[in-house]
Amino acid sequence: MGRDNESGGARAHSLNAHLSEDLVKEYGIRSVRVRTGDVVKVLRGSYRGVEGKVIKVYLDEGRVAVEGLTRQNSRGENSPVRIHASKVLVTRLNLDDKVRREALEAIKSRKTGKIEGKVEGEVNG
Repeated sequence: MGRDNESGGARAHSLNAHLSEDLVKEYGIRSVRVRTGDVVKVLRGSYRGVEGKVIKVYLDEGRVAVEGLTRQNSRGENSPVRIHASKVLVTRLNLDDKVRREALEAIKSRKTGKIEGKVEGEVNG
């Protein structure tokens, strides 16, 4: 089954990448969808160990382009190297998006049992 037949949610799921140990401890989750602006480290291939910012996400391919990783194409131009999302490790999250930041904070509070700005034992009402 090709990517053409996948639903939007399944395609987005194919863009999940593992989080670094520090982020796993902070948020209590192991993976997150890669987004433009995240800082990632390449885990496999000839670019292994290279760290850089995600400059573009190719949703239809499940791959990302990392800043500084280019190769020369047949016309002699530099084009970005597309790395599969499962082969990168997210080391720093882009939290510019309010919705993403709030979602991660909600997950974090669920895992730790603490809610930002609330006293433990406080009841809404």
